Amino acid sequence: MKNAPRCPEKITQNPAFALDVFQYRIISPIFAPYFHYMKVYNFIIKYRFWLSILAIVLAVVVNITSGFWPSFLLYFVGVIGLASHFFIGPMRMIQEPMEKGDIDGVKKILDSIWFPNLLYKPIRSTYYTLKGNLAMADQDFETAEKHLKKSSQIGAAMPEAEGANKLQLAMMAMQKGDLKSAEGNLRAAIRAGIPDKESEAVAYLGMCQIFMNKREFRAAKDFFRKAKACKPTTKEVLDQIKEIEKYISRMPG
Repeated sequence: MKNAPRCPEKITQNPAFALDVFQYRIISPIFAPYFHYMKVYNFIIKYRFWLSILAIVLAVVVNITSGFWPSFLLYFVGVIGLASHFFIGPMRMIQEPMEKGDIDGVKKILDSIWFPNLLYKPIRSTYYTLKGNLAMADQDFETAEKHLKKSSQIGAAMPEAEGANKLQLAMMAMQKGDLKSAEGNLRAAIRAGIPDKESEAVAYLGMCQIFMNKREFRAAKDFFRKAKACKPTTKEVLDQIKEIEKYISRMPG
């Protein structure tokens, strides 16, 4: 449809929007049991690798001087520390900089993960999701798509995270004009569940846009009504609703 309003691409280019669903809506539920102890853990997690190496070196010294059993606890602590460093990583440290809006701090923590493919599966999925969202914040959509697809292939730790991944893949596909992929990802996002009403409204507006372009006006109007029913409050989403409403009122069906 020639005069159809464009998809809400400015929403996906907003770093705050790109990271919002992974602050209090996705990251918080995953790591909620640990928040109370986060300050205590942060120091240990930050220096866990070197503390583990130190524990093993001390274990070897004690083993030589006093025998294996006196050194057993140090060996155990060192091995557990190294295993958790590579299989869990520093993801527990992510929450604090995200709450402060410190994107550079989040990047620094993610970049400290040497071997992401060794991470425990749900954590690896969250890692690639965050990498994708940070790339979107930098408007590096090719890299963002690559990371979000990896996260989707691994499988999200929560259904809501999977829905958010699919939604952002759909928005990128719409920006590239690939409406077929966009529609498939939007349907998958809605089916998986989207973590908040703002993002759900964006998904329905995307579907509305697609069906406007396909000239299936009845379906477009239905998705538009669903978007409004979400009662979004974000300025970008409200502006998009007002823009599309100008065309919806003149459509047949």
